Amino acid sequence: MATYLVTGATGLIGRHFVREVLERDDVDRVWLLVREQSRERLDRAARGWPSADRVRTVVGDVSQPGLGIAADQLVELTGVDHVVHLAALYDVTADDETSVTANVDGTRHVIDLAGELGAGCLHHVSSVAVAGDYRGKFTEDMFDAGQRLVTAYHRTKFESERLVRTQTKVPWRVYRPAIVVGHSGTGEMDKIDGPYYFFSALSRLDGVPNVPLVVPDIGDTNIVPVDYVAKAMVHLVNQPGLDGRAFHLVNPTPQSAKEVYNAFAKAAGAPVAAGALPRRLSNPLVGLIKFAENVPGVSIARDAVLDRLGIPPVLLTTLTFEPRFDSTATRAALAGSGLEVPRLGDYADVLWRYWREHLDPFRARREGRRGGLDGRRVVITGASSGIGRATALKIAAGGGVPLLVARREAELEEVRAEIAAAGGHAFVYPCDLTDDESVAKTVSRMLAEQPSVDMLVNNAGRSIRRAVRLSYDRMHDYERAMAINYFGAVRLILALLPHMTERKFGHVVNVSSIGVQGIAPRFSAYVASKAALDYFSRIVATETHGAGITFTTIHMPLVRTAMIRPTKIYDAFPTKSPEQAADMVMDALVNRPKHIGTPSGQLISTAYSLAPGLVDAVAYQGYRIFPDSTAAGGKDGIKVGKGERNLTAAAGALIRLTRGFHW
Repeated sequence: MATYLVTGATGLIGRHFVREVLERDDVDRVWLLVREQSRERLDRAARGWPSADRVRTVVGDVSQPGLGIAADQLVELTGVDHVVHLAALYDVTADDETSVTANVDGTRHVIDLAGELGAGCLHHVSSVAVAGDYRGKFTEDMFDAGQRLVTAYHRTKFESERLVRTQTKVPWRVYRPAIVVGHSGTGEMDKIDGPYYFFSALSRLDGVPNVPLVVPDIGDTNIVPVDYVAKAMVHLVNQPGLDGRAFHLVNPTPQSAKEVYNAFAKAAGAPVAAGALPRRLSNPLVGLIKFAENVPGVSIARDAVLDRLGIPPVLLTTLTFEPRFDSTATRAALAGSGLEVPRLGDYADVLWRYWREHLDPFRARREGRRGGLDGRRVVITGASSGIGRATALKIAAGGGVPLLVARREAELEEVRAEIAAAGGHAFVYPCDLTDDESVAKTVSRMLAEQPSVDMLVNNAGRSIRRAVRLSYDRMHDYERAMAINYFGAVRLILALLPHMTERKFGHVVNVSSIGVQGIAPRFSAYVASKAALDYFSRIVATETHGAGITFTTIHMPLVRTAMIRPTKIYDAFPTKSPEQAADMVMDALVNRPKHIGTPSGQLISTAYSLAPGLVDAVAYQGYRIFPDSTAAGGKDGIKVGKGERNLTAAAGALIRLTRGFHW
């Protein structure tokens, strides 16, 4: 009865290898090395394993000498038959230091431990990457053939295999898989790797007319499903007389770029390629891509496009293999096992479906059948009245689920009940946006109760209309405006950004003010707080661009809500209704433009850019024409409120000229 110590059992190959080992009748005990932080992941992987009672967990880490295994467990492991080293960093985008720690240092520690335990055999999972850019047939008995190793991954896999080959402490066997994809029967895969990086780009071709395509002949690749690799390894591990040999777990017939593209294009519903561009024409294209690495402007533009598609630039130079991997000896050793590499076209649709459901990094961006808001969870601040309430009703009618935020729970419940009566769904989250703890608890509760939070509408706000001459001793006006209009919105954005970043989707709508587009006398506190949020969002949008998080700023004109009620002169101003304002918010949510405004706001903004002095002069006249409101108060005998309801002809003309602007 055989015993095993397996590293990397939580990885893709590791999980399937252990399952296959446990299917055998000649297994006594399987020890699995796992880091403390990965125990839960191992528990999930082990669900459904046969004969799980034969599995034992060893807490440790290949980065530590002795793998960090406790002394009492080392005694139990002494004389283990098979040490199977699967733990490694399989990432062509990783840097040298990270790759060396995981692949080289880790292998060295495993070799030392295998020797200390007196293991029967060390089985090392290497990679065809050790062949680098070798041109021609690369056989299983070849290793150091003068090849160039093009990435840190290639170099560290080569070095770790060299350590195994040159040590004399324990017998060894080496396994070199090609590009490993998901299970050919279930599609199960653990991460985006290899051809999966191109699936997002391919998905964008779904529904494109099936016109004849020609793909460049950029060389051949080699893809094998994980179930073949795991089964072949288990068979080879238990075959006697194979020590000191390497095995190529590859497809005997390499796949061309056209074959791979067509296999997945059919699964994705994308146009298939009718032919391949000859190598003599394709090579210059490949050369141009490599040349772009050294041209800053070109490489930045290229990388920006690739980033939007989720494709690491390094993949463009490691797409295909220069060598052709010979697996004659491996197939001879597998004779009688019935194991054959399945044809990619026979299981590509299985891989595609699994990726689309579980791995697509942009799956959160897909729209529902009823449109852009179907099933979206949308946080709305200030949702108890005015624009927020009207927006919540429209979102629910459009198939979305409003998450209603405001201080007063009773009023939020009234909005929720109105939505429910119309057949929609909404949730109530009372919160004080000016309080760190309140926001943290609210967002934590949202994320626990909701499957996701997709969008945020920062609508809650405080407006202060007061001339600066009446504000000399009212610093608190500015602090209060910033507290809710700027810091409250930022606080909520920061709380939700980690969740949105993880899902690679999120949209933030900031209800700003038309006043930011011009010069609005008496609104130095209010407009400054809105302008701060505008520029915060502009900057954060650049940093979160790659995560699929977008921002829309709405420079909202006057809206007839409770906010403007204390200023009686606004009774004579043309305004939007809350429902009309909500339509602007809906446009922001559905179409997600960078900016939404009004013609008047754009005209004012343009005028200030071209003639700021003239705009200052006009704004000063507006300051003189429109009186302070009674609500603004006064001091030192300053009289306010006179003429509040009796506007002059000049005032009426300015109102019409700057429709929607707040004076």
